Amino acid sequence: MDRINVSTVSEFIFVGLSDAPEVRFLLFVLFLLIYLATLAGNITILVAISTDTRLHNPMYFLLCNLSLLDILCPTITVPKMLEALLFENKVISFTGCMVQLFFLIDVVGTEIFLLAVMAYDRYVAICYPLQYMNIVNMKLCAHLVIGTWIAGFFNSLLHTSFIFTLFFCDSNKVDQYYCDIPPMLALSCSPTYLREVVILTVAGVLGSGAFLVTLISYIYIFLTILCINSAESRQKAFSTCGSHLTVVCLFYGTTICTYVRTSSSYSPKQDRIVSMLYGIFTPLLNPMIYSLRNKEVKNTLRRMTRQVRTAL
Repeated sequence: MDRINVSTVSEFIFVGLSDAPEVRFLLFVLFLLIYLATLAGNITILVAISTDTRLHNPMYFLLCNLSLLDILCPTITVPKMLEALLFENKVISFTGCMVQLFFLIDVVGTEIFLLAVMAYDRYVAICYPLQYMNIVNMKLCAHLVIGTWIAGFFNSLLHTSFIFTLFFCDSNKVDQYYCDIPPMLALSCSPTYLREVVILTVAGVLGSGAFLVTLISYIYIFLTILCINSAESRQKAFSTCGSHLTVVCLFYGTTICTYVRTSSSYSPKQDRIVSMLYGIFTPLLNPMIYSLRNKEVKNTLRRMTRQVRTAL
């Protein structure tokens, strides 16, 4: 039997971006503007909540953590993508790829768990308003948030160790604009079946568990809203919760489509579109949906604007 010559690679090349100069520059401008808008929106929310003591409560503490995750998620992938588009530097080291994948899975996993905590927080606030401060106090909220970060860290550690203990042969071209689990599994020349089973099991259990908590919370929220006598209040509550649920479903749907499946069903073109939805556009939408439509946040931003104008 012939021995297979297996060589480990020291770097990877991203091939998920356009090589046409005119298209490449337009994509650079587009994604740069989206990235800057995402940073501006989420940093504004962080500053507004941290500087206004009236917003120092569990709901806004959770929104701060969501904004922080929405800053980190595109920051892990977009700068390297912008560099590749502008300078055609599509190379990333083996270590750099491993670090990028670790932090990406960490942030995505943490956000999945955090959205479940936020849904539970809204469930208690709407369904049990008189008991809200006794049930969801800052101490419980802090413990839940710390738990989401710890769960995201160990979930990412497991997946990253499974991926980067594989052998990667002569081909080092990653059919994506960043390092992620599906393209790395597709690139490996090692048997991946057992690792895929473990990855799918862990992702399925944790992801579906968080999704069920979120879904059940919103079902109870909608049922409670239906019992509100005021048509105007009911419509306003439906509008707000409907927007929240839309973003939640978009994030869960895209991440499930990306990670909860076998490598045999991997489709590079489809994955690039799906990954942009949860990795680039959702962090841009979250400040507008969760925070900038909130009356108290908008009042805080108006006060900040007046203070800046007065200082100038």
